[in-house]
Amino acid sequence: MVVPHPTTNRARSSVRSGAVTTTGTSLDSTEQAAIDSVPTGLFIGGAWREGTARMPVLDPATGQSLCEVTDAAPEDGLAALSAAAEAQAAWARTPARERSDLLMRAHRMLLDETERLALIMTLEMGKPLAEARGEIAYAAEFFRWFAEEAVRLDGGYMPAPGGGSRFLVTRQPVGPSLLITPWNFPMAMGTRKIGPALAAGCTCVIKPAEQTPLSMLALADILNRAGLPAGVVNVVTTTDPGALMTPMILDPRSRKLSFTGSTAVGKVLLEQCARTVMRTSMELGGNAPFLVFEDADLDEAIEGVMAAKMRNIGQACTAANRILVQRSVAEEFARRLSERMGALPMGRGTEPGVVVGPLIDADAVAKVTELVSDAQRRGSRVVLGGTAFEGPGNFYPATVLVDVPADAEMCHTEIFGPVAALSVFDTEDEAIDRANDTPYGLVSYVYTENLRRGLRVCEALDTGMVGLNQGVVSNPAAPFGGVKESGLGREGGFTGIDEFLETKYIGIKL
Repeated sequence: MVVPHPTTNRARSSVRSGAVTTTGTSLDSTEQAAIDSVPTGLFIGGAWREGTARMPVLDPATGQSLCEVTDAAPEDGLAALSAAAEAQAAWARTPARERSDLLMRAHRMLLDETERLALIMTLEMGKPLAEARGEIAYAAEFFRWFAEEAVRLDGGYMPAPGGGSRFLVTRQPVGPSLLITPWNFPMAMGTRKIGPALAAGCTCVIKPAEQTPLSMLALADILNRAGLPAGVVNVVTTTDPGALMTPMILDPRSRKLSFTGSTAVGKVLLEQCARTVMRTSMELGGNAPFLVFEDADLDEAIEGVMAAKMRNIGQACTAANRILVQRSVAEEFARRLSERMGALPMGRGTEPGVVVGPLIDADAVAKVTELVSDAQRRGSRVVLGGTAFEGPGNFYPATVLVDVPADAEMCHTEIFGPVAALSVFDTEDEAIDRANDTPYGLVSYVYTENLRRGLRVCEALDTGMVGLNQGVVSNPAAPFGGVKESGLGREGGFTGIDEFLETKYIGIKL
């Protein structure tokens, strides 16, 4: 059936948005087969373990349960860590070429099974199928990239400056690693961590988000079928991550934690890791500014902001959170953006043509609703959308706000929804100051046709990544990460594997 968009008849909406499309709430045979293909136990020591406690996996488009998976207890986590610790020495000794070949087999299997894996992801997370297919390709590329990096680990050899000895420098795996992934990119965030860990010679225990365990369980099944030795990768799913992870973090056998999630949780984990001086990688929150200067190509800028804002329904740490447009082109930019966003069909991600799927859960809808209301109370105008869809499912329409003041709450926290918040600036210095006025520093975007200005602004922005006339910066071959409260370390690129390696110096007396 076709359900009218909640803003179609709203007087304050100057552009008509798309429609919400659904075809019922029960799974069809293909969807059911995809869900049934996923193991629902814990993957520990190369075997699947069913548990007595179960946790439901919900379809965010309908609110209905897709299936149940095992809800791990703290002792399950320690069993997974024991399996990883026992497998560590043998995996570290495994020739780099063998580790590389295994990752390449898994890369190929991910691509071969794209349709099944994409459908699983859409059902548990909500993103449209086209985006889910893109994520599977993106996820697979991390395995290929780190398969190639596995055989290129290097070291050094040099004479001591004073003579009499030699310096031999080598790099060795950190050891058993704990990996925690978010729900918004449930497959790619797994391969982005597992890939370098395996390539470096580290075993691991991975905990996926409670909302999206199926993608990670499907990935564990693929790695198992690809020939992964028992205990090298272990997967535990839970509704109580604190109780599960804390004993593992405090266990001295754990030597590395890689976390992707909120800054608030990341700070707690850093405090825990400090007790054993554990190596950490933290990919935390963002508050990305998107700067559009008056000399920008507006057609390209609109394409860029659509990519930066609407990827994953806006549920991404790299999403354009504060769209700052130079005054002389602000009105035209807002008009074009409203037209584009207003034409986006909203509905269940499995429906053909849908671009705006559901948000992950009801709390996400409530958060976006409150952020929009707060901006309105402070003087912002809603020109598109602005009202949540009243069920079933966790839908919020594509929304455009203009004249968003700097004190609006959405300017200081991640929106994590399909809401474009536009503000106006006058000068280059003002744009830079406002862009940097945040404790976060993950990514920023700059649109200008002036090369000198582009380089000037990119260098002045306090972020770990910048997209210059480009709305998507994520690439397995590039270092992903932020500064300030957006995190520590980098994932991907040449430096990604360094996070799982320790440098050892051997002094040789002649």
